[in-house]
Amino acid sequence: MTEFTGFPEGKMHFTGIPDLFFRALLPDIDHLGELKITIYAFRLLHQMEGAFRYLRRENFSQDEVFMQGLAKDPEQAGKILDEGLELCIDRKTLLRTSIELETGDQDLYFLNSPKGRAALQAIESGEWRHSGIPDSPIELVPQAPNIYHLYEENIGPLTPMIAETLRDAEQSYPYYLDRGSSSHRGGK
Repeated sequence: MTEFTGFPEGKMHFTGIPDLFFRALLPDIDHLGELKITIYAFRLLHQMEGAFRYLRRENFSQDEVFMQGLAKDPEQAGKILDEGLELCIDRKTLLRTSIELETGDQDLYFLNSPKGRAALQAIESGEWRHSGIPDSPIELVPQAPNIYHLYEENIGPLTPMIAETLRDAEQSYPYYLDRGSSSHRGGK
């Protein structure tokens, strides 16, 4: 065993782990691989940017230090990784979906959170496209905004007369997304 020298002085980076993990998951996790994968998934997802964050097996397997922490033998570490990921899926800590890319099927793992469930549902309903970025192969197609919600959020309460006017305007000037852009018709 390598002796830990302690945390250094000065500013350190921290990873947030939800309190619910300690009450609802930690007491039930009895597989060391599943525990390490779960905690590491929190770290990886915490470091990512964007509204919808997902992991791939490679996010774990390409980190040599993490894999050596699963087992010294690389083949055994790979088996523990696969077993731990399956346990995370079975427990529903992580949600998995598979997409078809030019390179073959790709499994994506989402945290079982409102955003993770929404992303999974969007992917399974076909609301995604290939991003062209190898490290982040998909992006979700943004939903068209609801005109009534936008009105209430930015202007004020909706009346029946305003709702009718908005409905007419929406039919006359439909929303659309230009590929690779989030601009509206007539926008810059």
